[in-house]
Amino acid sequence: MSEAALSPSAELSALILDRLVAGTGVSERATEWATLRGPASPGPVGRVRYFTGGRPSVASVVYIGLVLPAAGLDSHMVFAFGADDGPLPHFTLDSVYAGGAYAFHLDLVQRADLAAHPVYTDTVYGPLTKPHARAADIPGLTAAAVGPRQRSLMSPWMLVHRADEAALRAMGPIVEEYADHWLSLAAAMPAEAARELAGTDLPERDRRLRTALFSREIDPVWGRVDRLLGSATTDRLRHLLITGHPEGTR
Repeated sequence: MSEAALSPSAELSALILDRLVAGTGVSERATEWATLRGPASPGPVGRVRYFTGGRPSVASVVYIGLVLPAAGLDSHMVFAFGADDGPLPHFTLDSVYAGGAYAFHLDLVQRADLAAHPVYTDTVYGPLTKPHARAADIPGLTAAAVGPRQRSLMSPWMLVHRADEAALRAMGPIVEEYADHWLSLAAAMPAEAARELAGTDLPERDRRLRTALFSREIDPVWGRVDRLLGSATTDRLRHLLITGHPEGTR
């Protein structure tokens, strides 16, 4: 798809990806997935872009696009992962057209128990309260059917909705606010908030969280990706998202 013909879901993800890359100083690295293919289609069905090497607080930025017009699928996922031993939450945006409707998922994935770390919670999530509330005023949004098990992996400031095109476009400024706030934390996490997590084994907690977050058993989306790409490719993509680096690299 040419840049001039970007869909609303692709346009939003491209805007945020560019913002994250520019704000973190990461550089794109080649991967085996410049073109994604699978048994569901003879032609290309998407691509992966992988960025690393920027601010020490940021481990990587990952984009996964899956576009299959014949199936009415236009899916764009953007992740910006904090370093596994640091307090920076993970930024995540899914912007999708499927089944005749748009949908999105936006969050800063928590790195510690929020109830037990009030300074961290107020620092990281307090500034998101107003943009989170503004989403309720956008007509054309419908809460997505996400179960409590999946919600337990995210933050209470998560926004996950189905949308019409106008509503998705209206979400743009809110998504930008989330991204800009995340970038401000990546640039300088307040010391008091970071100190409050001193007793947390951040790498081990993050490993467990991401293993669950990208689990087939918890998130049914991976079953659909299996059908599109095949289970072997899906597993390699899940490895990238769980560990932050492609298999065979570090």
